Amino acid sequence: MIELGGSIFLENFDELDKGTLVVIKKIIGNYTRKISSSVVGYKKITVSIKEKSEFEIHVKVEADKSIESIAKNKNLFFALDRALAQVLE
Repeated sequence: MIELGGSIFLENFDELDKGTLVVIKKIIGNYTRKISSSVVGYKKITVSIKEKSEFEIHVKVEADKSIESIAKNKNLFFALDRALAQVLE
């Protein structure tokens, strides 16, 4: 597990190459700023990935009310963007 800034946790991202991981961290960091300011009682966010024929991203936000989302796509960045955007909907 990778921990970013104390309230962001990435599960199963260890096997991705460094260049991809840098972009993923930036995307998650930007969304987390938006989520933490719009979700009441935000505590932490956990993002996990499953690789099969397509990428499956699970996002769990712990706050006063827990929020979860799942997105699948053959493109990792599209799946990540969709899963994080669902939390803000």
